[in-house]
Amino acid sequence: MTHMAPVILEQPPLLAVRPPETVSMRTRDGVRLDADLYRPDGVGPWPVLLLRLACGRRTAMTSHYAHPRWYAARGYVVVVQDVRGRGTSEGRFRPFEAEREDGADAVAWAASLPGSNGTVGMYGSGYAGMAQLLALAERPAALRAVVPALAGWDVFTDWATEGGAFRLADAMGWALHCAAESARRLEDGAAYRALLEAIRSLPLDDEIPSRPRVLRDYARHCHYDDWLTTPGPGGSWDELSPRHALSGGIGEVSVLQIGGWYDPRLTGTLEAHDALSAGCDGTVRLLVGPWDRHGVAVHAGLDSPKPSDVPSFDALQLGWFERFLKGEMNGAERGGPIRLFDVLERRWRDLPALPPAAWPLHLSSDGLAARRGGALRDDAPDEAFLDVLVHDPRDPVPTVGGHAVPDAGPRDRAAADARPDVAVYDTAPLSAPLTLSGLAALEIWVEADAPSFDVSAVLSAVLPDGRVLPLSQGHARVEPGGEQRPMPVALRALCATLPTGSALRLSLAGSCFPAYPINPGTGAEPGETRLVDAQPITLLIHGGGARPSRLLLPARG
Repeated sequence: MTHMAPVILEQPPLLAVRPPETVSMRTRDGVRLDADLYRPDGVGPWPVLLLRLACGRRTAMTSHYAHPRWYAARGYVVVVQDVRGRGTSEGRFRPFEAEREDGADAVAWAASLPGSNGTVGMYGSGYAGMAQLLALAERPAALRAVVPALAGWDVFTDWATEGGAFRLADAMGWALHCAAESARRLEDGAAYRALLEAIRSLPLDDEIPSRPRVLRDYARHCHYDDWLTTPGPGGSWDELSPRHALSGGIGEVSVLQIGGWYDPRLTGTLEAHDALSAGCDGTVRLLVGPWDRHGVAVHAGLDSPKPSDVPSFDALQLGWFERFLKGEMNGAERGGPIRLFDVLERRWRDLPALPPAAWPLHLSSDGLAARRGGALRDDAPDEAFLDVLVHDPRDPVPTVGGHAVPDAGPRDRAAADARPDVAVYDTAPLSAPLTLSGLAALEIWVEADAPSFDVSAVLSAVLPDGRVLPLSQGHARVEPGGEQRPMPVALRALCATLPTGSALRLSLAGSCFPAYPINPGTGAEPGETRLVDAQPITLLIHGGGARPSRLLLPARG
């Protein structure tokens, strides 16, 4: 058994589970919310687990978790609720707008259900994770433990944009699902069919790629246009985000956050941990494992995976709920405040905090980094150099691996790095294993022959067998007049031990499509940019001398 799992002192016999019941509640403004209720068939009372879904309660989010019957058989009343405007619940669905008040109302209602002992825990991934965090802002008295997974922290920077660029494939895919559910509820068959077809094959080659016709035609069914056009950060975005709602702390609630190295919202999850740790009187823990946004543990290591390497979400949160809802002394909270999965060595590492990006590696090149590669070295080159990249919008550098949807995961990007519009910088082969665990950043001197341009940066491990596996990634969009010297590109945290003979690689490009829209170079908004409007952009990457571009990594371990 992995050391991540709680210690099971004695496994009680499983309970019989009653047939599910459909139950309803009214929010403070009178909206009916429907739920499915699963109860043990025995003498209670029991704690309640509440799962609030935007994807339809009938699925019970079994894509990520065991069926609610599994939890009910282990001594919990389980409530799976459609949020406002989803499934059969009344109201209009507007992402995140009502989850603070509705979530608190649902907690109080769930605590009063027959068979409840008055204590409530919440779980769920993605939107359901954000719904938990927003409910915390109301400090409902019955809520004692939450386990938000793959959720994020700020709607603008974790869900809609990254580095100033719209999260095209991610935001479009989710908007299409939201629109399809709205069309289904209204029995709009034509819209439903068109939206399902778009879900199966994202319409990224539309005349306006970031605002395809199917979403223009059925804009009334979802939030996509608002997200595409509302400026941020701040303003109305704050009203949707846990970052703003929880600025006053959360009281005595025990929080287990689950993040994924290949989840688009990981950076927000890490920021949430810092904020919750500072504003919580309960126990706060963070785990980051090799999960993607679907909760799938993806293998990237050097050895064959073992089933015990990565515990399931169910094992992790059951231990948490047993500890903080039932008082079982199972050690679920043991270990460091932060526990990270090393994606190459396939082991867990406990840390008190994320180490900062403090170890510099300087970019070095003879001007041919896009042809035969440049170098990453400890000392800054005395002589200045210039690498030139030409971004051609007719053949953008594709999204390959990492956290960027739709191709997230430890994908081999060797072929992408061999393109002439990608500059690569490698360290020398390692003479000993190197562990990197913590934060990373990039400071790059770059300019372009267009008012607006993008920089996509990927940090990878070049393994002895020739695979190039992404470890961290960042994307930044420069708007007209927004150049900074040097330009910061925020990279994601990482945890990996590179073996002897491998190397680190930084890859730079002018696009990462379709994770982010192709920058036309004009400064026009994505929703106003036609496919035909995009022009080639020449990027000038400087380094050495008075303009030292450098990569910053967590201190070597």
